[in-house]
Amino acid sequence: MVSINIENALNKQIRIEAESSQIYLSMACWAESKGFEGVAEFMFAQADEEREHMLRLLKYLTERGGKAIISELSKPSTDYNSPKQMFEEVFEHEIFVSNSINELVSLTFEEKDFATHNFLQWYVAEQIEEESTARTILDKINLIGDDRSGFYLFDKDVRSMIAKHSAQ
Repeated sequence: MVSINIENALNKQIRIEAESSQIYLSMACWAESKGFEGVAEFMFAQADEEREHMLRLLKYLTERGGKAIISELSKPSTDYNSPKQMFEEVFEHEIFVSNSINELVSLTFEEKDFATHNFLQWYVAEQIEEESTARTILDKINLIGDDRSGFYLFDKDVRSMIAKHSAQ
């Protein structure tokens, strides 16, 4: 059984993961409307992945005797000035999620809830990967600079990242 503090913290993380899915969905729609089909596919895949993260937390919480709460979500941004701005926001958001996971892990130590601590290690590793992916994409965008024709190849490159990520 989880403590009320852990239950509340897990419910907070459930909301964060659900909002992350919404953010990626919004980004996918923007990318698709601007002709970035590869980026859109990547963002749709990320949205699905974040939803899976949410469901994994939700199922864990209920298995441990806690009550999962499905709360109202904040509306994500729907417009971006450029792919660069969008991926900068992705990177910042993934750092936010990492910090939230780290706070949750810290709470498990305080509460001596080692089962939840162990469960969360998957999320810690996942966030390292998420931040790395966002950083890599930003590096590619910075290499392109203002060369608009470079975004055609970039879009194809991002699409190929989906297959690599799915294989892991």
